[in-house]
Amino acid sequence: MSTMVFKNARLVLPGEVVHGALRADAGRIASMDAGASSALEGLDLGGDYLMPGLVEVHTDNFERHLMPRPKVQWAEMPALLAHDAEIAAAGITTVLDALGVGEADADSLRGSAWNRVLDTIATCTERNLLRADHHLHVRCELPAPNTIDLFEPFHGHPRLSLISLMDHTPGQRQWEDIEQARTYYTGKKGWSAEKFERQVEHAATLQAQYAEPHRAYFVDYCRTHGISLASHDDTTVAHVAQAHAEGAAMSEFPTTLAAARAAHERGLLTVMGGPNVVRGGSHSGNVAAADLARQGLLDILSSDYVPGSLLSAVMRLVHDGILTLPQAVATVTRNPARSAGMADRGELAPGLRADLVQVHMAELPDGSLQAVVRGVWREGMRVL
Repeated sequence: MSTMVFKNARLVLPGEVVHGALRADAGRIASMDAGASSALEGLDLGGDYLMPGLVEVHTDNFERHLMPRPKVQWAEMPALLAHDAEIAAAGITTVLDALGVGEADADSLRGSAWNRVLDTIATCTERNLLRADHHLHVRCELPAPNTIDLFEPFHGHPRLSLISLMDHTPGQRQWEDIEQARTYYTGKKGWSAEKFERQVEHAATLQAQYAEPHRAYFVDYCRTHGISLASHDDTTVAHVAQAHAEGAAMSEFPTTLAAARAAHERGLLTVMGGPNVVRGGSHSGNVAAADLARQGLLDILSSDYVPGSLLSAVMRLVHDGILTLPQAVATVTRNPARSAGMADRGELAPGLRADLVQVHMAELPDGSLQAVVRGVWREGMRVL
């Protein structure tokens, strides 16, 4: 890996933004200097921002590429490469690909085995075909009868970094408002009204039979194997208290202010969706991420289902005066990196990985700013 100098850049540091230069050597940040660089050679960023590479802990984007239409499965390698390119174009240099396990429908992704997908990730990694550093986030649907069986290929996997516990039974958590659930399942999944009613009744039966034993299994797995654990869609203080007692490090997408506050009080990092910030609220009718940010309860942003939403959400939080640029950038870099146990990345500091993003702020006709990714480097190597 060669030495690189980035000069005439606005360096986004943990507590401030300074005009200066950064030198990377052997894939690591070697030094940073304020002011103009005296180096004759180097990449002149023209005053663009230089940020740490974004770290994504929860994205469904790979699943979307694997099944671009209901019941239509795409080939694994083209799907992975397309997902990877989209991730890199959003400035993401480390991604935890969220893959769901547990669903009764065998034709769905989450009801199928992931062996071929995992083999594809390994092949592309070994042959250096990927732009981003890919890790695994397994989302476990607790009420599904086949969840533990479908988890088997991930058991002991070296790239497994996070497990989250989900329960999408209508009438609680994300779908506390049953009408929001009806709109989602009849709209996106094309269920008839009759099928929705049948599934709601069946879901309650499955939850009563499988949710608690499956929860105990995965909590024990995380403790035994040192894997980060996240709760999902916490709605009540009791949900958060249970997750905290089980050793969870994160509360993903809490649906209420009370749950987010309880997570903060117990030291759980709160993860909210970038699309929630950009759209101005939750598509499920739950608490707005910006409201949590205003109260100091937002720790991590996830792109969820839109990779490009991370930088857009950062700019929205800054534009609305909710967070400073360094604070907003930390929600998509340092904080998610630390939550996944990755202390070698996530901020501009000597000794850390040279995972870098060049961001240009384009002024639009209405006076607003649009963040445009102009360059991405992973461990000092340009990947975009």
